[in-house]
Amino acid sequence: MSHTPHELADEFPNDHAVLHELKLHNAHFVTLAERYHELNGEIHRIEVEIETPSDEYTETLKKKRLALLDEISGMVAKARG
Repeated sequence: MSHTPHELADEFPNDHAVLHELKLHNAHFVTLAERYHELNGEIHRIEVEIETPSDEYTETLKKKRLALLDEISGMVAKARG
């Protein structure tokens, strides 16, 4: 399988330890990370043309991914400091 861009480890390259700790100790983070991973995978399949939904649907998915990333980013920043 090809590398899926925008994985959390790629989005937070300097925070691997923080991501690991959040996965171990924060159930809400785990839920958000799982949702992010699912959305990211679906977007990747669209971008490599395995799936071909409408542009509107694709943009909706990307907005959802961005909203999740914003929430996750806040959690990472809080855990960092």
